[in-house]
Amino acid sequence: MPTRKKAANKTDTKLFVLDTNVLLHDPTSLFRFEEHDICLPMFVLEELDDKKKGMTEVARNARQASRFLDEIVSDAPHNMAEGIELTSDSRKNCTGRLFLQTESISRELPATMAHGKADNAILAVVMHLHHQQPERAVILVSKDINMRIKARALGLEAQDYFNDKVLEDTDLLYSGVLQLPGDFWERHGKDMKSWQKEGHTFYQVSGPLCGAMFVNQFVYLENDASPFYAVVCEQSGDSALLRTLTDYTHSKNNVWGITARNREQNFVLNLLMNPEIDFVTLLGQAGTGKTLLTLAAGLLQTLETKLYSEIIITRVTVPVGEDIGFLPGTEEEKMTPWMGALEDNMDVLNKTNEEGGDWGREATRDLIRSRVKVKSLNFMRGRTFLNKYLIIDEAQNLTPKQMKTLVTRAGPGTKVVCMGNIAQIDTPYLTEGSSGLTYVVDRFKGWEHGGHVTLMRGERSRLADHAAEVL
Repeated sequence: MPTRKKAANKTDTKLFVLDTNVLLHDPTSLFRFEEHDICLPMFVLEELDDKKKGMTEVARNARQASRFLDEIVSDAPHNMAEGIELTSDSRKNCTGRLFLQTESISRELPATMAHGKADNAILAVVMHLHHQQPERAVILVSKDINMRIKARALGLEAQDYFNDKVLEDTDLLYSGVLQLPGDFWERHGKDMKSWQKEGHTFYQVSGPLCGAMFVNQFVYLENDASPFYAVVCEQSGDSALLRTLTDYTHSKNNVWGITARNREQNFVLNLLMNPEIDFVTLLGQAGTGKTLLTLAAGLLQTLETKLYSEIIITRVTVPVGEDIGFLPGTEEEKMTPWMGALEDNMDVLNKTNEEGGDWGREATRDLIRSRVKVKSLNFMRGRTFLNKYLIIDEAQNLTPKQMKTLVTRAGPGTKVVCMGNIAQIDTPYLTEGSSGLTYVVDRFKGWEHGGHVTLMRGERSRLADHAAEVL
């Protein structure tokens, strides 16, 4: 009876057949299927072998996947047909087995599907297992959309690899901003304490809405008489401490000649100009002012207040269209074509001061150039930045692992600003839910030295705003 019961329960576990791109995307996927079993066709092992050469992220992941497989197989019994236990002291949640293809598959595919092609050979394995174990769910896991479509056309079950997704629905992503209801003060101001300190007014409030607030989240209440803008300084249970903001929409508080044009830009400048905030993430479509505000705040704190020694800008070099091949010159010269946004914003920031004329503008441009360094992502590993203002542009094209590598470069006194638009991802296999930018926004929310704002309104031009809406 115990044996029969065990066999009956075994059908409850699924068998996942992994495509090569899943291992290349996340080598730890071998241990992400909990109690379920996984199978690797022989073609997957061959493709891993082909991809392991080089210094790219794909090659590193291929080598790491191979090391994991070597670690698993080295302790395997002689009869691999029964599967290899994946559980270990460090991976107690992973209780399934790993099956490697140990026999030739004779399952025939439709005549129209080319023989010898890796994708079709993997599909043949899935079909063979499906017919061999009809009582069990056999599922192909692949990041390749066309591969999943072909599998479903053959009557096989297929799905994407979901384990790397931070959120299923990016509409639920933390925005960093909370609109207060019209009756906020009536419901939360009963035992309120208020005081002033260093030009800001503090409000100690308590009520049901305080439990949903995060530290460094911006709150606002707009009415015709006196709009209220504040940031959450402390949050505990159903009480919160709110502090009013510096008004960067006023010209007296301009940052390198730039003033905030809307509510969210004001919130952004309050984050960027706060020396207690070490990590800032900015989301928003093209033209919302992410790069301009970040550069303006960086220049003021580097050249005037001397809070940082220099500005370092980096971004992922993913082309939108056809690649233009190798570029000559030094690291900075190679990065120049990717930094058109930097040049455009420098032109805007350099025109804010008209007093010195053309000669003064050129002198200012040279001074700025000496303090702004453009670096490639490829050479970041192992570095430590001290008292730097690090800007990571187009961060939506980074994987969570690359994002971790970059953010952990920050040494004492360094501020890191990540910005991007998750609707414009150019990296294969990355989605809005699995982007490194989405990852850090979700993981850093509520940290006392980090802040996030999603910018909503474009300020580039009426043409750009209209194009963003209708195209």
